[in-house]
Amino acid sequence: MFPNIPEFCFIDKLLKDSAEFRHDVPKQRDWLGVGDDCAIFDGWLVTKDLSVENTHFRLDWSTPEQAVEKHIVSNVSDISAMGGVPKIALLGLCLNKNWSLETRNRVQVAFSQGFAKRGIALIGGDTVVGDVGMFSTTLLGHLAGDRPLLRSAVQPGDNLYVNGTLGKSGAGLWLLMNHPEAVAEFPKLVEYHLNPRIAEGAGAELARQGAYGACMDISDGLSSELNHLAVASGVTLQIEKDLLPIDPDVLRLSDRYHLDPLDFALNGGEEYELLFANSTSNSIFEKSKGLGEVCRIGSALERSKAPDVRMRNQNGEFLPVQPRAWSHI
Repeated sequence: MFPNIPEFCFIDKLLKDSAEFRHDVPKQRDWLGVGDDCAIFDGWLVTKDLSVENTHFRLDWSTPEQAVEKHIVSNVSDISAMGGVPKIALLGLCLNKNWSLETRNRVQVAFSQGFAKRGIALIGGDTVVGDVGMFSTTLLGHLAGDRPLLRSAVQPGDNLYVNGTLGKSGAGLWLLMNHPEAVAEFPKLVEYHLNPRIAEGAGAELARQGAYGACMDISDGLSSELNHLAVASGVTLQIEKDLLPIDPDVLRLSDRYHLDPLDFALNGGEEYELLFANSTSNSIFEKSKGLGEVCRIGSALERSKAPDVRMRNQNGEFLPVQPRAWSHI
């Protein structure tokens, strides 16, 4: 029985509906340091993401539930990108001192239910109060297959793929910042930015199919993630402008406001879907429900001491794809 102290009661409610803490251990005992979407220690995939109020979420745009879900997805996508399944979470919560009791309670319920519905056991953490809200999750998972999906695994001749459509989150953010009066006209873009829905098991599905190519999630923008893959694998990558699956609503928004949809597709960020490289036939991905919609966007070329990324446009011209990652520093 917890003492009748507000913090203890809050933590008690947060933990009581947690998924069962199962005593299972990874089948492989790999070790991997920094450089991929997750580190690996003694077989455990481990990642950590932060979400800070007014930087990653705003409660005048999002509901507490949307802010929490987006934070959880940002962590789950890292585990997915390594070919893993999330299992255990440690949660750090800084509650804004100006949040109402209702908002605090909604955040607590959203985390409790958000982890539990994914089978993630919440085993500890910390709770404080401060000037802004902040969520910090350390998430651990198991590999779904025999080995991890690594950024360094691109081979010359591999095809490049993305799952889902591109540009939604960046376009939704642009709309909120520049034309909030038009939010109701593009609800899918705004909803995706505030509460992205992704194929959370896509990386594990790749591993189960034996598709052990390179993989990473698209959190900082496709242009940056492509360059990450190129450098990590020491290869030149080529994408085709005509093959990029730009979301139809992004095209519609761009036409309405005379914007370049390619900028959203390449540099928008916070997509959380997967970019992956593989030599496997396209048909294996097209038939898999666990991967969602998959689209080939290009291929890996030769090994290079100066790896780079280029894009071929409709005229056959090759243009460099420069990394334009979102940076908080």
